[in-house]
Amino acid sequence: MMEVRAALSEDLGALTGIYNHYVINTHATFDVAPFTIETRTPWFTQFDGARHQCWVALEGSDLIGYACSMPLKPKAAYATSVEVSVYVKDGLGGRGTGHRLYDRLFAELTKQDVHRAYALIAQPNEPSMKLHRAFDFEEVARLNEVGRKFDRYWDVHWLERRF
Repeated sequence: MMEVRAALSEDLGALTGIYNHYVINTHATFDVAPFTIETRTPWFTQFDGARHQCWVALEGSDLIGYACSMPLKPKAAYATSVEVSVYVKDGLGGRGTGHRLYDRLFAELTKQDVHRAYALIAQPNEPSMKLHRAFDFEEVARLNEVGRKFDRYWDVHWLERRF
Protein backbone atom coordinates (compact mmCIF):
# COMPACT_ATOMS: atom_id res chain seq x y z
CA MET A 1 0.00 0.00 0.00
CA MET A 2 1.29 3.44 -0.92
CA GLU A 3 1.52 6.23 1.64
CA VAL A 4 2.01 9.88 0.74
CA ARG A 5 3.43 12.22 3.38
CA ALA A 6 5.42 15.41 3.68
CA ALA A 7 9.15 14.96 3.04
CA LEU A 8 11.41 14.84 6.08
CA SER A 9 15.08 15.75 6.29
CA GLU A 10 15.94 12.06 6.72
CA ASP A 11 14.46 11.45 3.23
CA LEU A 12 17.13 13.54 1.53
CA GLY A 13 19.38 10.57 0.72
CA ALA A 14 16.56 8.70 -1.04
CA LEU A 15 15.34 11.88 -2.78
CA THR A 16 18.85 12.54 -4.05
CA GLY A 17 19.20 8.96 -5.28
CA ILE A 18 15.95 9.13 -7.25
CA TYR A 19 16.88 12.47 -8.80
CA ASN A 20 20.43 11.41 -9.63
CA HIS A 21 19.11 8.59 -11.81
CA TYR A 22 17.45 11.22 -14.01
CA VAL A 23 20.54 13.46 -13.95
CA ILE A 24 22.83 10.66 -15.12
CA ASN A 25 20.57 8.77 -17.50
CA THR A 26 17.94 11.08 -18.98
CA HIS A 27 17.21 14.50 -20.41
CA ALA A 28 14.26 14.94 -17.98
CA THR A 29 16.44 17.36 -16.03
CA PHE A 30 19.12 19.63 -17.39
CA ASP A 31 21.36 19.08 -14.39
CA VAL A 32 24.39 17.25 -15.75
CA ALA A 33 26.33 16.27 -12.62
CA PRO A 34 24.95 14.06 -9.84
CA PHE A 35 24.36 15.51 -6.38
CA THR A 36 25.54 14.48 -2.96
CA ILE A 37 23.34 14.89 0.08
CA GLU A 38 25.38 17.97 0.97
CA THR A 39 25.02 19.62 -2.44
CA ARG A 40 21.29 18.78 -2.55
CA THR A 41 20.57 20.24 0.91
CA PRO A 42 20.00 23.84 -0.33
CA TRP A 43 17.29 22.52 -2.67
CA PHE A 44 15.60 20.75 0.26
CA THR A 45 15.70 23.78 2.57
CA GLN A 46 13.44 25.80 0.23
CA PHE A 47 10.37 23.81 1.27
CA ASP A 48 8.45 26.00 3.69
CA GLY A 49 5.23 23.97 3.91
CA ALA A 50 3.28 26.85 2.37
CA ARG A 51 3.76 27.56 -1.35
CA HIS A 52 6.89 25.44 -1.52
CA GLN A 53 6.23 21.84 -0.57
CA CYS A 54 7.71 18.39 -1.06
CA TRP A 55 5.64 15.22 -0.77
CA VAL A 56 7.00 11.68 -0.88
CA ALA A 57 5.43 8.34 -1.78
CA LEU A 58 6.37 5.29 0.26
CA GLU A 59 5.71 1.60 -0.16
CA GLY A 60 6.53 0.21 3.25
CA SER A 61 9.80 1.89 4.16
CA ASP A 62 10.87 2.34 0.51
CA LEU A 63 10.66 5.92 -0.77
CA ILE A 64 9.52 5.50 -4.38
CA GLY A 65 8.88 9.03 -5.58
CA TYR A 66 8.33 12.67 -4.80
CA ALA A 67 6.55 15.77 -6.05
CA CYS A 68 7.39 19.33 -5.14
CA SER A 69 6.55 22.96 -5.71
CA MET A 70 9.37 25.49 -5.86
CA PRO A 71 9.76 29.20 -6.57
CA LEU A 72 9.34 29.93 -10.26
CA LYS A 73 11.67 32.94 -10.12
CA PRO A 74 13.36 34.74 -7.24
CA LYS A 75 11.69 38.13 -7.86
CA ALA A 76 8.87 39.05 -5.46
CA ALA A 77 6.23 39.57 -8.14
CA TYR A 78 6.52 35.88 -9.07
CA ALA A 79 5.76 34.71 -5.52
CA THR A 80 2.29 33.33 -6.26
CA SER A 81 3.58 31.23 -9.16
CA VAL A 82 5.36 27.95 -8.51
CA GLU A 83 7.29 25.44 -10.58
CA VAL A 84 6.27 21.84 -9.95
CA SER A 85 7.97 18.56 -10.68
CA VAL A 86 7.52 14.89 -9.95
CA TYR A 87 10.06 12.08 -10.02
CA VAL A 88 9.48 8.36 -9.53
CA LYS A 89 12.10 5.74 -8.74
CA ASP A 90 13.54 4.11 -11.86
CA GLY A 91 11.48 1.13 -12.99
CA LEU A 92 8.38 2.08 -10.99
CA GLY A 93 6.73 4.47 -13.43
CA GLY A 94 3.28 3.86 -14.84
CA ARG A 95 1.79 2.63 -11.56
CA GLY A 96 0.02 5.83 -10.53
CA THR A 97 2.68 7.10 -8.13
CA GLY A 98 3.05 10.45 -9.88
CA HIS A 99 -0.71 10.88 -9.97
CA ARG A 100 -1.04 10.19 -6.24
CA LEU A 101 1.76 12.62 -5.46
CA TYR A 102 0.26 15.39 -7.58
CA ASP A 103 -3.18 14.74 -6.06
CA ARG A 104 -1.72 15.54 -2.66
CA LEU A 105 0.51 18.41 -3.74
CA PHE A 106 -2.25 20.24 -5.62
CA ALA A 107 -4.80 19.64 -2.85
CA GLU A 108 -2.37 21.29 -0.42
CA LEU A 109 -1.46 24.12 -2.81
CA THR A 110 -5.12 25.09 -3.17
CA LYS A 111 -4.96 26.06 0.54
CA GLN A 112 -2.10 28.46 -0.17
CA ASP A 113 -1.78 31.75 -1.99
CA VAL A 114 -0.83 30.10 -5.29
CA HIS A 115 -2.17 31.51 -8.54
CA ARG A 116 -0.35 29.40 -11.16
CA ALA A 117 1.79 26.28 -11.33
CA TYR A 118 4.27 25.69 -14.14
CA ALA A 119 5.92 22.51 -15.34
CA LEU A 120 8.91 22.64 -17.66
CA ILE A 121 9.13 19.37 -19.58
CA ALA A 122 12.07 18.49 -21.80
CA GLN A 123 10.90 16.75 -24.97
CA PRO A 124 10.17 14.10 -25.86
CA ASN A 125 8.50 12.93 -22.65
CA GLU A 126 4.97 11.73 -23.41
CA PRO A 127 4.41 10.08 -19.99
CA SER A 128 5.07 13.39 -18.23
CA MET A 129 2.97 15.32 -20.74
CA LYS A 130 0.08 12.89 -20.19
CA LEU A 131 0.34 13.19 -16.40
CA HIS A 132 0.32 16.97 -16.51
CA ARG A 133 -2.59 17.09 -18.95
CA ALA A 134 -4.55 14.91 -16.50
CA PHE A 135 -4.11 17.73 -13.95
CA ASP A 136 -5.39 20.43 -16.32
CA PHE A 137 -2.01 21.76 -17.40
CA GLU A 138 -2.01 23.52 -20.77
CA GLU A 139 0.98 24.23 -22.95
CA VAL A 140 1.80 27.94 -22.93
CA ALA A 141 5.26 28.01 -24.54
CA ARG A 142 7.84 25.97 -26.41
CA LEU A 143 11.51 26.71 -26.15
CA ASN A 144 13.33 25.15 -29.09
CA GLU A 145 16.73 23.55 -28.48
CA VAL A 146 17.08 25.46 -25.22
CA GLY A 147 19.17 22.87 -23.36
CA ARG A 148 22.18 20.81 -24.37
CA LYS A 149 22.80 17.45 -22.72
CA PHE A 150 24.27 14.20 -24.02
CA ASP A 151 25.74 16.11 -26.98
CA ARG A 152 22.40 17.19 -28.38
CA TYR A 153 19.88 19.98 -27.98
CA TRP A 154 16.48 19.45 -26.36
CA ASP A 155 13.24 21.39 -26.58
CA VAL A 156 11.26 22.29 -23.47
CA HIS A 157 7.52 22.75 -23.25
CA TRP A 158 6.19 25.07 -20.55
CA LEU A 159 2.87 23.97 -19.14
CA GLU A 160 0.60 26.03 -16.91
CA ARG A 161 -2.08 25.07 -14.38
CA ARG A 162 -4.46 27.68 -13.01
CA PHE A 163 -5.60 27.64 -9.39
